[in-house]
Amino acid sequence: MTTAGIPELPSYLAHIQGFPLIRDRGDIEVIEQTPWESLGLPESTLDVIADSARRMPDAVALRFVMQPDDDSSHCYRYRDFLARTLQAANAFHALGIDRDAVVSFLLPSLPQTHFTLWGAEAAGVVNPINPMLEPEHIAGIMKAAGTRVLVALAPFPGSDIWAKVEAIRDQVPTLTKVLYVDAAQFLPEAEAVALRQTLPLPDEDWCADFDACLERAPDDHLVSGRRIRASDRASLFHTGGTTGLPKLAPHSHANEVANAAMMQMLFRHADDAVILCGLPLFHVNAVLITGLGPLMIGAEVLLATPAGFRTPGLVEGFWSLVERYQVTFFSAVPAIYSRLLEVPFGDADVSSLTSALSGGAPLPRAVHGHFEELTGIVLIEGFGMTEGTCGSMANPLAGERRTGSVGLALPYTGARVVTLDDHGRYLRDCEVDDIGTLVIRGPNVFAGYSQPEQNRGIWVEEGWFNTGDLARQDRDGYIWITGRAKDLIIRGGHNIDPQLIEDVLYRHPSVQMAAAVGKPCDRVGELPVAYVSLQPGREVGEEALLSHCQAHLAEKAAIPKNIWFMDTIPLTAVGKVFKPALRQDAVARVYQSVADTLLGAGVARISARQDAALGLVADVQLPDNVDASELEQRLAAYPIPCLWRRYPARE
Repeated sequence: MTTAGIPELPSYLAHIQGFPLIRDRGDIEVIEQTPWESLGLPESTLDVIADSARRMPDAVALRFVMQPDDDSSHCYRYRDFLARTLQAANAFHALGIDRDAVVSFLLPSLPQTHFTLWGAEAAGVVNPINPMLEPEHIAGIMKAAGTRVLVALAPFPGSDIWAKVEAIRDQVPTLTKVLYVDAAQFLPEAEAVALRQTLPLPDEDWCADFDACLERAPDDHLVSGRRIRASDRASLFHTGGTTGLPKLAPHSHANEVANAAMMQMLFRHADDAVILCGLPLFHVNAVLITGLGPLMIGAEVLLATPAGFRTPGLVEGFWSLVERYQVTFFSAVPAIYSRLLEVPFGDADVSSLTSALSGGAPLPRAVHGHFEELTGIVLIEGFGMTEGTCGSMANPLAGERRTGSVGLALPYTGARVVTLDDHGRYLRDCEVDDIGTLVIRGPNVFAGYSQPEQNRGIWVEEGWFNTGDLARQDRDGYIWITGRAKDLIIRGGHNIDPQLIEDVLYRHPSVQMAAAVGKPCDRVGELPVAYVSLQPGREVGEEALLSHCQAHLAEKAAIPKNIWFMDTIPLTAVGKVFKPALRQDAVARVYQSVADTLLGAGVARISARQDAALGLVADVQLPDNVDASELEQRLAAYPIPCLWRRYPARE
C-alpha cells in the first residue's frame, strides 16, 4: 500500500498511471499520442523487479499457498524477492550460464519457479517447459533450445517429473547440470521428515539442491557484471503442436517489459492489489499477466498451490481463498469460469475482487453473463498468443464489453483483418465485418521462431505477424475471432466454423462443455460432430441435442452428424480444449465402424495418432489370417491415411 516516504514512481509508471482508463478506441489513441519510446521503460525484467524493491522493499511481492485450505502461507517481500532473484542469477552464472545460455525448468508453481524465471533471464535465457509432456518431447525442446542447466522438482508424491528427468538427462548433449527443488520444505516439519524417508532427495554428482546453490550466491549484485540490454533474449517459450521439430518463440526483455506495461494500461492495478495466479508458470499468461505485470507496480502475486486450478479442492474453495487473501484480480480460461459458476459463495466475502480476465478460448455468452451477474465483477475477454509475448487485445475495463469479442487492440499494438491468397500472401485489408486472417504487430510481438525454417510465411507484411486465426473487425475496432484456420471443418469445400456449433450447444442448460470437430467422410472429406460433457446431475440424449442444434443453427451444413458424450472433455495443461485428441477419437470411431461392418466387431483394432512425418494417421491392426483387401479399399476413400500392421491370429 502506498505510504509516505516511498520514493516517487519511476517516470514510466507515472506515465502509465496518468493515462485515461480505457473506455474505447479513442482513449487508446490519446494514450498513443505519447510515443512509445518516450515512456522510458526499464531495460530488463530484472530492472522491473529492482525498481519495485527500491520503492516498496517491505511490501509483499509473492505469497505462496501450498494447499487450498491452508491458513498459513509463505511470503517474500520485495527486498527478499530481489535478493533471491539475484542469488539465482549468480548461481546459474557459476554453472556457466552467460548471456545466450539457456536454463530450462520442469516445475510446478513454487516460489523457486519465480526465482528461476527471473534469475535465469538475468543470467542468460529461460526456457519454461510443460512438465506434463512426454519425456521424448521434453528432450526435443531442450535439444532445440540448447539447454545447459535444468531446474526440476525433486521426487514428490503424485509427481513424475523426476522420473522424466532421469529418462532424458542423457538425451540432451548440452545439459551439464540439473538442480532439484525440494517441495517438502513447504510441508509441516513432521510430514516433510516422513516424506524424505520414503522419497529421499537425489544424491548424484550430476545434480544439486537448488536452494543450497542460492544460499551460497551473493544477493546484492550480478557477479557477472552483465549489462542487460532491452534487445537481449530473455526467454524461449515452446508453442505449437507436440510432434515434429519443437517451435520455440524467443522473447526479448523489451517484449516482456512492454507487454507488462500494456496490461497495466488496461487493468490499472493499484500497488496494493493482490493478483491470484492459478495458471501454470510454464505458460505466458501466468508469467506476464499474473507475474511480471503485478511485479512492475509493486503488487502482490498469490501463487495458489503448486498445481493451481488443477489442485483438487482449489476451485471448490476458491471463494474462501479470495476472502482470506483479499484477492482483487485473477486470470483463467473459460472452463474454469464454467466450473466456478457451480461453486456457491456461502458466507464468503468476495468484495475485494473487482475484475478477472478470460482467454485461451472463446468465452460462452451464457457463462460470461451469468458470471458477471453472480459475482458483480467485471469479466474481460481478451486475446493473446506466445508469439505476441502474451496479451494483444482485450475488452475495455471501463467501457463497453462486447461478449464474444476479444475487444480492442491494446495501446501501441496493431491488429488488422486481411485477405490472403492461397500462398499466404497479402492481398488486401478486409472490409468491416468481413472474415479474414488476423495479423498483429507491436513492441510485444516477437522477431520470429528460433529455427529459421519455421519462419517461412509468418510475416504478412514487415512487422505484421500472421496469427493463423480467422477474425472480423467491426466498425468500432472490436475484434471477433471466428475460428482458427486449422480448426475449420471443411465439408465438401464448405467451410464450417466449429464455434457456431459450440455456441449453440452451450445454450442448452444440460451442457457443461462442448467441442466441435470434423469426422472423416468418404464423400465430402469431413462432416461436423460434437463432443459434449454434461452439467452435474443433468441428463440429455443425443437426439435431444441434435434437435436443439437443428432448431438453432441457421447454417444447416453445420448441424452435427453425431453428438458423442464424454465424462470429461480433454484439456491442455492451461485449460484449453485439446482438439487434436478429439480429432483422433473421431477418426478411430469412423474407421472402426467401417471395419466392424466389413469384418465383424473387434476383428480390427484401430486407433489414431499424430505421426511426425504424415500428421494425423490411423493405426490399423489385423489378424494375419484376415483378408484386408476390401477394408483397405474402403478406407482409402477417406482423407486420413492408414498404417497397417498384422498380429498373430488365435488358434
